[in-house]
Parts: sequence; structure tokens; C-alpha cells
Amino acid sequence: MQVTNKSKATILATQVEIADTTLRRVKGLLGRKGLNKGQALVIRPCNSIHTFFMQFPIDVLFMDKNNRVVRALPEVKPWRLSAVYFAATYTIELPAGAIRESRTQEGDLLELRDTL
Repeated sequence: MQVTNKSKATILATQVEIADTTLRRVKGLLGRKGLNKGQALVIRPCNSIHTFFMQFPIDVLFMDKNNRVVRALPEVKPWRLSAVYFAATYTIELPAGAIRESRTQEGDLLELRDTL
């Protein structure tokens, strides 16, 4: 799966994992040492995240049901708790710096597409 910013014609991730079960959502990125450039974790449903017990910062995009960015949080450090974004239906967790590099901002339209 690939995540593309349609508004900016940039690619955010080419290696995307989906966390859509209770167990996968609870685990999230716990136990990992980091995310490499091009990797992402999509958590759905999700409108708030935490980085408790994590070992590295991440970029987080809160997305609505139409794949629009509701909120972009760059470089969220470990041991943080986000606000609840009621318009968000899922999140995309990316390596720190991905939001800046892709010029992604609130209101942008993203596309999640299978690359097979």
C-alpha cells in the first residue's frame, strides 16, 4: 500500500501497515526502534493517539472519512498524548520529518492505494 498526498503530488509512504484490529491498534508501534523513511502505520478507527513507552518521535496525520488531513502533528515525542480530533476517523503514523518533507498540511487530500 502507498500513501500519496494528492494535493501536493508527493509520496508519504510506500510500505504501509494497517492496524485495524483491537490487538494491532493497542500495540501500534510499541516495541519498535523506529520507522524508516517510506514506512507508515495506519490505525483505524482512531481519533487520538499516545506515544507512551515509545523510543522515537513520529509524525502523525489525523484523517477524516474523505481522506482529508484534519490535523498534522509533526515530530511527536515519546510520552505524549494527543488531543481528541472528533472529525478524524483514522490516523497515519510516519517517521519524524515526513510531514515536512512531503509539505503535507491540514486540508490536504491523501490517497491510500494498493500498489499490487
